[in-house]
Amino acid sequence: MNDRPTNRLAREASPYLLQHAHNPVDWFPWGDEAIELAQREDKPILLSVGYSACHWCHVMERESFEDVEVAALMNERFVNVKVDREERPDLDEIYMQATLTLNRGHGGWPMNVFLTPDLEPFFAGTYFPPEDRHGMPAWRTVCESLAEAWERKRSDVIKTAHGLADRLREAAAREHAGAVDRGLIEAAVSELSRDYDERRGGFGPAPKFPRAEAIELLWRRYAAEGDERAREMALGTLLGMARGGIYDHVGGGFARYSTDAAWLVPHFEKMLYDNAALVPAYLHGYQLTGEPRLREVAAETLDYLLEEMKAPVGGFYSATDADSEGVEGKFFVWTPAELAEVLEPEEARCFAAYFDVSEAGNWEGKSVLHTPRSLEEVAAELELEPRALRRTLNAAKRKVKAARDQRVAPALDDKLLTSWNGLALSAIAAGYRVLGEERYLEAANEAATFLLSTMIRPDQGLWRSYRRGQVGIAGVLEDYAYLGAGLLDLYEAAGDRRYLAAAALLSQRILSDFSPEEGGAFFSTPPNKRHLILRYREGHDGATPNPNAVAALLLARLATHLDQPALREVARAAIESYGAKIAELPRAFCASLAVLDHLERPPLELVLIGPKEDPRTKALWHALNGRYLPGAAVARSETPGGADEELPLLRGKGLVGGDTPALYVCRGYACAAPITDPDRVAEALSEA
Repeated sequence: MNDRPTNRLAREASPYLLQHAHNPVDWFPWGDEAIELAQREDKPILLSVGYSACHWCHVMERESFEDVEVAALMNERFVNVKVDREERPDLDEIYMQATLTLNRGHGGWPMNVFLTPDLEPFFAGTYFPPEDRHGMPAWRTVCESLAEAWERKRSDVIKTAHGLADRLREAAAREHAGAVDRGLIEAAVSELSRDYDERRGGFGPAPKFPRAEAIELLWRRYAAEGDERAREMALGTLLGMARGGIYDHVGGGFARYSTDAAWLVPHFEKMLYDNAALVPAYLHGYQLTGEPRLREVAAETLDYLLEEMKAPVGGFYSATDADSEGVEGKFFVWTPAELAEVLEPEEARCFAAYFDVSEAGNWEGKSVLHTPRSLEEVAAELELEPRALRRTLNAAKRKVKAARDQRVAPALDDKLLTSWNGLALSAIAAGYRVLGEERYLEAANEAATFLLSTMIRPDQGLWRSYRRGQVGIAGVLEDYAYLGAGLLDLYEAAGDRRYLAAAALLSQRILSDFSPEEGGAFFSTPPNKRHLILRYREGHDGATPNPNAVAALLLARLATHLDQPALREVARAAIESYGAKIAELPRAFCASLAVLDHLERPPLELVLIGPKEDPRTKALWHALNGRYLPGAAVARSETPGGADEELPLLRGKGLVGGDTPALYVCRGYACAAPITDPDRVAEALSEA
């Protein structure tokens, strides 16, 4: 035992760390204090990484980290460090690679990594049970064995750590450059087609994750090539998720993933990044197919973000937990008896039939709401008109949600992350453009105001996280890339030049802080990040779109807005840096292939001139936003001239005849005759 003070985590802003502040484990946050102590006392570091909505993180905490005897062992033999992976994606990336390397490609969270005092990993794993179980050693056994190895076989442990660290550095530095062309997009679509679930949508077996980047690439492929298979897979996946239990049919929004192949039983945590990425995928599908269910799901998900995830300061919270009252999914599931308590008999009959609520249940004796049958099928069974059933269901949903709101809600991770808020900006800006509701624009403006006033450091860099008035650590690549993209999307939606200027400044920071000297792919961290054994960079997509790809697309789009064609070459080099790896497994690089698709199309420039409140301007705007135009740069101006002349896309464009709003359709800054009739917009865009 030692007498060092505990509860250092109480100093931290992250809700995940605060969850562990009461543990008998003497947790440190990552930083000088812990690392210097490990070096001074010559002890290994036990690095435990998780996040607030992680179910198995909570399980391991209850089973092991709250056990007084286990905690005493950990405190005596190790310097224990707890990290929120969402605040420190740089650490998570490095040590997840170590975990995958040591465990034959298996990883996850909680991630428990044992390090030398020089921060080199020598053992790693994920969840360990409190006693030996299913071939897994008990956590106590793991700790005892590794502590003994450190004491008795120190040289072997250090040799292993050196070797692994060298392998990680070599992998990070390795070149993967290769030529890229549209054939790789076709190859990715073919791979997705082989994995596609023909009956239920989605790709591969259980567990099934939302693949927003894959869906967006499929929409691009369909729009560019008329590929009906791409349309079928994108639409089938979006509708399959919307029918399943992964979608919250009462409150809107999506859970993190489905534990089964049918999208039925989710892992019930809801992440800001998933929902922010899926909204544009649904909206783009609606633009391309006109399928009303896609519009409905996008609107309900946006409402979920605005009603449940929006913080008073204007930004958006990170996540909600899978558990409530210590039980996974309890907040979301129903029984017929519970419905009978809140609904009239006819409402309960209709609701149970449509959302598949039964006495037997479909998960652990209760029912996850899903819609395996169409409204028309259920109406026929109940001998009702479909419209009458729809009215009854809508009334019942409102009552069920009101009753659910009285339950103990899952824990909220109330930190605000710059990167995820950037994704939310993109989603809400897309909602405003496609759905036309001013409240979405108001929410996006509020979020952007918060981000630009609070998350900018004195040196004009970014903070990564914020919670209850306190900012956290300095930002990483994804913060600059996602926020830059969100601000550019908001500029294209609203025409506010401040957002274009801010996006341009962030792009400059990406080039100065994250570019390697030799060019190519961007690093995940700036060069001055302390206590990292390597500078990591990666090109494949993960739970969120690959930051290198998002940064590249931001630069390519700004190249058109700012008339800086050299930025397109920087973007291409960032993608070509992974050309060889993309060729090996194209479907893992969908975000990068979307950049390639953008670069392979001649830039399309669309400029709308006219007072925002003028009905003629609104009609042109509505006609424009009914179209799916992934490669277009869009600019707006209410009063052309003056400062607007500084922007290349707006230069020389004005109202027709001095008073008539107009849409200019251009390529290479050469424009066709301005359009004043909204009925001509679709034809002009088809010909452009």
